[in-house]
Amino acid sequence: MINETVQKLIEAEDKAAWLFKTIHERGLIVPGKTERELNAEVFALALELLGIKKYWHKRIVRAGKNTLLPYKENPPDLVLQEDDILFFDFGPVFEDWEADVGRTYVIGNDQKKIKLMNDVELAWKEGLNFYKDNRQTITGAAFYNYTKELAQKYGWHYGNIHCGHLIGNFPHEKLVGEEVINYIHPDNHELMSNKDKNGNERHWIYEIHLIDKESEIGGFFEQLMH
Repeated sequence: MINETVQKLIEAEDKAAWLFKTIHERGLIVPGKTERELNAEVFALALELLGIKKYWHKRIVRAGKNTLLPYKENPPDLVLQEDDILFFDFGPVFEDWEADVGRTYVIGNDQKKIKLMNDVELAWKEGLNFYKDNRQTITGAAFYNYTKELAQKYGWHYGNIHCGHLIGNFPHEKLVGEEVINYIHPDNHELMSNKDKNGNERHWIYEIHLIDKESEIGGFFEQLMH
């Protein structure tokens, strides 16, 4: 049985996933506009459809070679191209419950980019199943190392220094710099199943960032593990 906290997090995530689906259906992802313009259009649509005004982290639209870069980077604004690849990373807050959802899209028919878009979701699902099978005994470090190997299995490299983080009621346990116990990080040797300082269950966002430096492309997929 799903507890109330998980249910609220799932409801928030479902709304964010529906928003991304609507973005695609409305044809907002087209060449010729900048990442910043698309970001603004998504923000306006989220406000119009769901009344979202609050985000717990910066809204990210990355295209082209910017898809190589992890969350912390702030690269120059790029224009979406024909046969481009891009991803979204949004953290909307719904009625004080956080979501964190990332999705990858391809403009055109470049087969390598389409494979990357598909692989990043497949790898995420494979990682989730591994986590479910080992959730009581796995550390953040072990799960990160598994994820790096998973990226190689699919023929890519892993593109970030961590592969996920805690999520919860806004504002959730503060995530700062070197507090690696809040991240699925190679230096986090605590069990992911450990309770928080108040004895409550912790809930994890899992993120996959696959990259190919030679082709200057990356794909991203993230959401709640439950």
